[in-house]
Amino acid sequence: MAQATHYDTLGVSRTASNDEIKRAFRKLARKYHPDVAKGPEAEATFKKVNEAYDVLKDPEKRAAYDAPEPQPDFSSSPNWEGGFGFSHPGAGDMRDFEEILRNFQGAHRHTSNAGNNRRFADQHARINVPLDAAYTGATRKLTLQVPHITQNGEVVITERDIEVRIPKGILEGQNIRLRGEGVKASDAIGDLYLEVHFEPHPVYRPEGRDLYLELPVTPWEAALGHKIVLPTPDGKVDLKIPKNARNGQKLRLKGKGLPSSLPGDLYAKLLIVNPPVVSKKEAELYEAMAQETAFNPRRAMGG
Repeated sequence: MAQATHYDTLGVSRTASNDEIKRAFRKLARKYHPDVAKGPEAEATFKKVNEAYDVLKDPEKRAAYDAPEPQPDFSSSPNWEGGFGFSHPGAGDMRDFEEILRNFQGAHRHTSNAGNNRRFADQHARINVPLDAAYTGATRKLTLQVPHITQNGEVVITERDIEVRIPKGILEGQNIRLRGEGVKASDAIGDLYLEVHFEPHPVYRPEGRDLYLELPVTPWEAALGHKIVLPTPDGKVDLKIPKNARNGQKLRLKGKGLPSSLPGDLYAKLLIVNPPVVSKKEAELYEAMAQETAFNPRRAMGG
């Protein structure tokens, strides 16, 4: 049985437009997102959907994927403590790296078109940055191990440190282009494309330019209404919880998402947390409430 392609994973044809690929990805991402679908199968599917979209949304990656002959794959994950590498740590790293270089050498020797050589010389990698970098900008030091292709086809590895500037307002999935930092061959000097991914944040979850968080509140804050001070990546803001707020209700803070000329919004999802009953007085308060209120959350069920 033939192995499923990225097109099969997203359920689109090989001639699908970028908009069709994006719509298919969003539909599947909503269906299999860990917040919606549970279980190892859903998690594995969600990962495959993300991998497929990562390739097909990028014109250069898609062109290389669609090529009839094997193309060099310079995808990698930078490791800020261990430097920049072409393969993940573990057994067989050097063999994998050498195989990549052999692929590049073969493509370089058998291609006379300078434009194609340039495409082969470009490299793609992933860079993880903190969410705060989108608000303030940042710089990161990167150690590059760059292969150089000599005129006689030999590979020479050089290592050097460079500083990468993370611009304010950067979004998840955007690329930072470092000109001339890819593979250097006799007739082509490639660029290095760093795809930005945000490190997991303990509070906020970005989606495009919007931010989402779960906001714990007490039952009396939700019932009576309350004004709280909410810390955000852009500073503290006042948030008014409306009277009779519901569990799961979303409150919107306009313009408090990721910055840009049209900044995103921040959405706080209310999570009503019941305090534990640890004293006689607290138990009496709950008992008094049970006697005084006619509220029945199971009324619609006939309970």
